[in-house]
Amino acid sequence: MNDSAADAARAERPTYPGGRLMSLDALRGFDMFWILGVDEAVHAFAEIYNPAPVEAVKMQFTHVQWEGFVFEDLIFPLFIFIVGVSIVFSLGKLVAAKGRGGALKRILIRSVVLYLLGLAVYYVDLGEVRWLGVLQRIALCYLFTGLIFCFVRLRGLVVALVTLLFAYWALMCFIPVPGIEPHSFEEGRNLANYIDARFLPGFKWDGDHDPEGLLSTIPAVATCLLGVLAGLLLKNDAIGPYRKVAVLLAAGVVALILGYTWGLQFPVIKKVWTSSYVLVAGGYSAFLLGVFYLVLDVWEWRGWATMFVWIGTNAIVLYIIAGLGNLAWLAERFAGGDLNETGGPVLTFLLHVLTVAIVILIARFLYKRRIFIRV
Repeated sequence: MNDSAADAARAERPTYPGGRLMSLDALRGFDMFWILGVDEAVHAFAEIYNPAPVEAVKMQFTHVQWEGFVFEDLIFPLFIFIVGVSIVFSLGKLVAAKGRGGALKRILIRSVVLYLLGLAVYYVDLGEVRWLGVLQRIALCYLFTGLIFCFVRLRGLVVALVTLLFAYWALMCFIPVPGIEPHSFEEGRNLANYIDARFLPGFKWDGDHDPEGLLSTIPAVATCLLGVLAGLLLKNDAIGPYRKVAVLLAAGVVALILGYTWGLQFPVIKKVWTSSYVLVAGGYSAFLLGVFYLVLDVWEWRGWATMFVWIGTNAIVLYIIAGLGNLAWLAERFAGGDLNETGGPVLTFLLHVLTVAIVILIARFLYKRRIFIRV
């Protein structure tokens, strides 16, 4: 590519303060928004007014019991996908500035800090040690994906992705589990749950196994690698913005087709993060990223996303605050007392709405004062 063509491609590339993509921050905030209390508000509203459309929305905010996929099942893998996209921009810049050693130091420190935060959050909440949880899974995905990103090129990333997906499929399908028939994917009767029951100490979310368990971390890293591939596409100056959008949307459709087709044999199950689930969640994630990138960074229609940007620039911190800050109690104080004593579904709904509003105000406060806490 000649210099003039490269300059033209760079000139086409949308900009955002600080060299960031607004779509990435907004999508991260959009994802986090739903788990800061909005999902509970939806359930509370359904207790007040429950026609068929409202019930359908409520079902989208209720995790499937085992096999299947709804919007609520997209929230966590979408966040991990976004972590992968962010790795390309943050670690790519760090490698250029401080070399691979500087990047490896950042990866290790950030992973350890995030993992320890996860231990602390769950211990405060549960009174027991939960060795693997949401924050710990993010930490492990960041660790392994970051290491892969630092040491291999594009072809190696694709090979790593495919290897992880097929290796996990082979383990789940062909490794015998004592007392369980072959090829079982039932809850409590599959290899991932068996390994958790035998080898994962501490508190486990589902009795003797955990949805963020040991073996299912393997395909979760694959979800993060999908994000890395999307990030490399967005960072490529040789590709025009509209072509990037087209590739993301097309890749999303292909991943959905492959995922649901694979799901006929290897079911789409979030709680063991099956390979088909990786592809289905990755397909929706790529599609959302393409839409956000088109609207925010190409067309620059940005006003509607302001709140999501506030949340997205401090997403992990807000998640911790919402989990440990007892914001429901604070919302009750604003409302003038203990709403649980007065009772009623309307007041419960208003309490959840007020709780979400408090989180948004905290996000706005941090953003307006340029306080960005990276964990």
